[in-house]
Amino acid sequence: MRNYQICTNCVMDTSDSVITFDEKGMCDHCQNFYNNIKPNWHTDERGQAQLNKMIEQVKRAGRKRDYDCLIGLSGGVDSSYLAYMAVEKWGLRPLILTVDVGWNLNVAIENVEKIVRGLKLDMVTEVVNWEEMKDLQRAYFMSQVPYQDIPQDHAIFAAVYNFAAKHRFKYVITGGNFSTECVREPNEWVHQNDIAQIKDIHRRFGKVPLKTFPLCGMFKYRLYYRYLKGMHIVKPLDWIPYVKADAVREMGERFGWVPYQNKHFENVFTRFYEGYWLTHKFGYDKRRCHFSSLILTGQLTRERALEILEQPPYDEKQALEDMEYIAKKLDMTTEEFRSLMAGENKTWRDYRSNKPIIDLAVKIAQIVGMERRNFR
Repeated sequence: MRNYQICTNCVMDTSDSVITFDEKGMCDHCQNFYNNIKPNWHTDERGQAQLNKMIEQVKRAGRKRDYDCLIGLSGGVDSSYLAYMAVEKWGLRPLILTVDVGWNLNVAIENVEKIVRGLKLDMVTEVVNWEEMKDLQRAYFMSQVPYQDIPQDHAIFAAVYNFAAKHRFKYVITGGNFSTECVREPNEWVHQNDIAQIKDIHRRFGKVPLKTFPLCGMFKYRLYYRYLKGMHIVKPLDWIPYVKADAVREMGERFGWVPYQNKHFENVFTRFYEGYWLTHKFGYDKRRCHFSSLILTGQLTRERALEILEQPPYDEKQALEDMEYIAKKLDMTTEEFRSLMAGENKTWRDYRSNKPIIDLAVKIAQIVGMERRNFR
């Protein structure tokens, strides 16, 4: 058993089983940030030049169209702020796409409505077939892997990319950014976008055919959509000074936008999965990654992060109520769900995987500068 150790610079610790530390106790996540991300991350005049170029390209591509780009909006901070900046600061004409996977809280739905109404935007909602979504989520719980958010995460991103390709959007603008996401969750916590594993877990534990469920693997959107369909996925928040607290305050003043307790807590399923399933069953606390990103980018002190981590992600009573709600919605009894919580923990290694191919693709992306975060 490895001795417990926590990074002296951020709050990542040995709950990441492959984390390494230098002689000063700094972890490899921090080293990667200082060596690979920070030197190549420009939010000054160089970033502004990239942003201006992107804005010009998007406007040119959409000149004879009703919309010049597509933005997927969840109601979270990043996507909401992106839509706000795209319209009011950059003069773009996005179509907003929301994906209904059946779990959003009212606050998320209201935040989406506030942004769309406040910016006078058109919005399309893609509703994922609930019987298929439910069956895949049940299968994932039965598989006993940590990363229970894969079914809805994949559905959301696949729906956005597939919609963009189908309707010939040349630009998909996303809220992905280094400012709040420079520390990536270890692969054992959150496995990658692995079509082979999704299908294998569903084959073993699912019952309902995934006839309409959105699927889109890494090679489909990175190669086929990019080079044959001409679709570009861009992350403009990396080219501007993006401070989460400032964005929350500005959107609150401008739209009445309401913040959430933790990152991704706009969704009752994700709230339970991140705040209870991961922490109680596996000992993983994703707040460590989120807080470490904010520490590295100067938005949160390490001392304050440690104070917050002393408290559970959310109220135990609320977590147990969420468990009952989720179990019932997935056609399980609470006792059946608790038995899954107590079952033998599994990882991505227990199921079919495209990981070797994905790892190769990630290495290539890192070599050409498309990806700079730690993947392992």
